[in-house]
Amino acid sequence: MKFTCQQQTLSRALNTVSKAVSNKTTIPILKGILIEAKENKIIFSASDLDISIKKEISAEVEETGAAVVPSKLFGDIVRKLPNEEIKIEEYMDGNLSLSTSSSEFAVITMPLDQFPSIGENSENKAVVSIEANMFREMIRKTSFAASIEESKGSLVGILTELTEESIEMVALDGFRLAHTRSEMINSESRSFIISAKIMNELSKITSDEIEAATVRISLGEKSAIVNVGTTEVIVRMMEGEYIRYRDIIPKDSVINVVINKALLLESIERASLLAKEGKNNLIKFSIKDNMITITSRSDEGNVKEEIGIEKEGENLDIGFNSKYVIDVLKAIDDEEIMMNFKNGISPCVITPVEGEEYEYLVLPVRIPNI
Repeated sequence: MKFTCQQQTLSRALNTVSKAVSNKTTIPILKGILIEAKENKIIFSASDLDISIKKEISAEVEETGAAVVPSKLFGDIVRKLPNEEIKIEEYMDGNLSLSTSSSEFAVITMPLDQFPSIGENSENKAVVSIEANMFREMIRKTSFAASIEESKGSLVGILTELTEESIEMVALDGFRLAHTRSEMINSESRSFIISAKIMNELSKITSDEIEAATVRISLGEKSAIVNVGTTEVIVRMMEGEYIRYRDIIPKDSVINVVINKALLLESIERASLLAKEGKNNLIKFSIKDNMITITSRSDEGNVKEEIGIEKEGENLDIGFNSKYVIDVLKAIDDEEIMMNFKNGISPCVITPVEGEEYEYLVLPVRIPNI
């Protein structure tokens, strides 16, 4: 194997595929990156068995071949080399050399026959194309609400639902729920669950592939192949049923508040400075007439914030974990939002003032005397 390519091109490709390299694995070969030199192109591959990534770049190939190199060491070397052409060549002794006009490295390769097969699976059938910006935004608006506890099964994932006219994504962890919807024409209805961690990596890959306008997903029974530009990602879909999330969202609110999102976010961030960790980052909302008062208290002081609102319904006192509300507000782009309440012990549902683009649910926290 012998080829030449630009340092920046090589570094970007390694950065993309390294997202599939596991640092915690006990299987040494999974810490490697497969390099395949073919006619006028190089294909880089990596896998942790849950996610596999293949990235293709153009290069001057003198001799075809393949080798597996340690991901971290090889990537660190390439990043430190000067921004010029790098010549890479495999020798008979199992070393791979990297040379520029002023530097030369030799890296010992890993067993090629131990690298896992990550080729396309013939099981994949249904194909859906999603606009790349939409895909990224929907992940951003939901992934934060997925559980980080592996014991919660499918709740560590994002549920994606495709209908003939829309795409919806949902995530929840037992304390908050995020649901976003966009209009999109699909050939068939389908739903699947992919871990939020992997979905966030897919989002980063679409950001790196700036020239790719769409994300193409081929769906099988157990895996999905995601193509973005010159990058292919094979992911394992999660098994099991997702919670019937529509049954969780209250539909009978009696107190409806319209409020400026930016003012609310700024006020909660200030109030949270005094929220006690031992009290679930507790802040208190007092909704009365055309004003919402946000308070928090600790041994070091107390705070009160007031914001003007439009309200329908009765007055209400309710407590929240400030972090959960802040996460929701940061995911919303609207200038104004609607907050819907039933009472002080039922979830708050946050929706657009108009439309059905999203809905967020946040469970309240019992209020002591704060």
